[in-house]
Amino acid sequence: METNYFKQYSPALCRDMECKVYGHAGRPVLFIPCQDGHFYDFENFHMVDSWAPWIDSGKVIVCAIDTIDQETWSAKNGDPHMRICRYEQWINYITDEVIPFLREFVNERNGWSGYPGITVFGCSLGASHAANLFFRRPDLFDGLLALSGIYTAEYGFDNYMDDLVYNNSPVHYLANMSKDHPYIQLYNLKKAIICTGLGPWEIPDATRALHSILQEKGIQAWVDYWGNDCSHDWYWWHRQVEYFVPFLFE
Repeated sequence: METNYFKQYSPALCRDMECKVYGHAGRPVLFIPCQDGHFYDFENFHMVDSWAPWIDSGKVIVCAIDTIDQETWSAKNGDPHMRICRYEQWINYITDEVIPFLREFVNERNGWSGYPGITVFGCSLGASHAANLFFRRPDLFDGLLALSGIYTAEYGFDNYMDDLVYNNSPVHYLANMSKDHPYIQLYNLKKAIICTGLGPWEIPDATRALHSILQEKGIQAWVDYWGNDCSHDWYWWHRQVEYFVPFLFE
């Protein structure tokens, strides 16, 4: 498997950021780690092994990046406005820096001249970030795989609310989206998968809340609930990747 490590200065975050890219050809996938996670979690928790059939066959190229959750969602003792401003900088880092970089990499590897949409994938809080990116920017992302996420910013910011928190809380901004909003047509041209288990440490009500809003707005997504044995753990996320990825890329 071809792998490439990059360390680049981020103007949005005013610091160096690291990422690793897996694969030689195929459509781009952006991996968001779990809470407080780093790009190397994709390997350390063996998620690369679950994606290997699609990476090795040239169907996908996966780019794993770092979170800054310890400065944002996890920093509960910090000022919430400063924390959400920092989170928005991380969103800008992804949309303005990672996405152009990944598109250029993928186009070069495939010999393409176009600008492919990107599938965003994450587990746990990584799924929360992934869903937020997909629903905020359907012009950039054409696929979503969100496993065991929570889709309200209340998880990180409790009862604090301002415009930035609202704009990063899918259950809030989607609930208030008009049914004729042009984004809904864009969502329905894409593939979105949202899954949770019903077992230990899972919070299925978070997925149910988002599912209800999607149904009410006419937003098409595959929302799946696995059984009471399905816990909030890498073992199950590996199984879910192996189950869902063929729908996204085959």
